[in-house]
Amino acid sequence: MRHNVRVPRTLAVANQKGGVAKTTTVASLGAALVELGQRVLLVDLDPQACLTFSLGTDPEDLDRSIHHVLLGGEKARDVLVSTDEGPDLLPATIELATAEVRLAAESGPEQMVRTALRPLRSAYDWIVIDCPPTLGLLTVNGLSAASDVLIPLQCETLAHRGVGQLLDTIHDVQRLTNPDLRILGVLPTLYDGRTTHARAVLETIADTYSLTVLAPSIPKSIRFAEAPAIGNTILTTASTTAGAKAYRALAAAMV
Repeated sequence: MRHNVRVPRTLAVANQKGGVAKTTTVASLGAALVELGQRVLLVDLDPQACLTFSLGTDPEDLDRSIHHVLLGGEKARDVLVSTDEGPDLLPATIELATAEVRLAAESGPEQMVRTALRPLRSAYDWIVIDCPPTLGLLTVNGLSAASDVLIPLQCETLAHRGVGQLLDTIHDVQRLTNPDLRILGVLPTLYDGRTTHARAVLETIADTYSLTVLAPSIPKSIRFAEAPAIGNTILTTASTTAGAKAYRALAAAMV
């Protein structure tokens, strides 16, 4: 198959529970895929714009964002920004916080992101979507646009409830808007394998929901918190650490 007619893998990274390293996973996985020679687009669907900020762009400095693509008639290619580590970024701003209400008034509101990304598809091998920590219309849009969904999961007791609710949403999307959506699996994040509690939670979730557990687990590290402050990922700021190696291994397993 010729390179310029490849269909990109579109990966939605979703969990309505905040603080599970969702944005870190999108940014780090994107950078690791670029290191492997892949052409990567990252899409920030979170009104908090954490992905945009962590990749070196201040959302307050942007005149246009994905909000203007979805609701203002802008073309996605005109809104893209480049990042230091190689992926292109479709950025978010706080204006996206009002998008759910306005999207609901559109026809086919759950397909707006898929439609917006369609003209860009031939330019990339991977499109990775950072869904907001909710189960609202923006997350449904991310899932409806995706070929696969990855669920980052902190291995603690309360993680259970969130997984069940997210899977209900995924199954609704599969039934109504995107029958080809596949669940890639759960990715253990902030993981401390020394604790039997973390291992037990992970085993229980895998068994309860019949989900694949992706490897390697992403270890807990202060280095992840330090990286966004200078607009890069751990692959640049702490390249030889266990966390960077784990995201590189995950990317290699996916390509």
